[in-house]
Amino acid sequence: MPNMTLAKKQREEILRALKARFEKNMNRHKGLEWAQVQAKLEANTERLWSLHEMERTGGEPDVVGHDKKTGEYIFYDCSAESPKGRRSICYDREALDSRKEAKPRDNAVDVAAAMGIELLTEEQYRELQKLGDFDTKTSSWVKTPSAIRKLGGALFCDRRFDTVFLYHNGAESYYAGRGFRGSLRV
Repeated sequence: MPNMTLAKKQREEILRALKARFEKNMNRHKGLEWAQVQAKLEANTERLWSLHEMERTGGEPDVVGHDKKTGEYIFYDCSAESPKGRRSICYDREALDSRKEAKPRDNAVDVAAAMGIELLTEEQYRELQKLGDFDTKTSSWVKTPSAIRKLGGALFCDRRFDTVFLYHNGAESYYAGRGFRGSLRV
């Protein structure tokens, strides 16, 4: 397990980046105040580490909601295209292990777990697309139902022709333009 703590300078940098993105994109989180989000982040250093990982790999995480029942803030990767540092990977470990040659460097499920985040579901992906136009040139793996995965498939989404599409592929496939987007609750 990686060391999930940030140095003081890293904490300050990620908080500064998150605050700037929060203030620049108020349409994603109407009615929420940065001071409350920051207080929650400062009290959850492991989650702050996960947000740092999302940022480091190009995800540009931002607040997209607030769960009033749990008090948690919900972050999604909001980069215009699928995060650059998470592309060219297959869906999961089973898919990676099944490849005999030309293996990708990693898989989406394990990378997300190592970062402490979850792959977006199709529903979450569609929610994200209501906040802007994402993945107009790339695509992103989404959490795949076990019945589909058992048959060797995996799901991904993108936005083309001003429409969000859900597709399927063999879970072992990987492309330079396909990565994954994550969610995190703090």
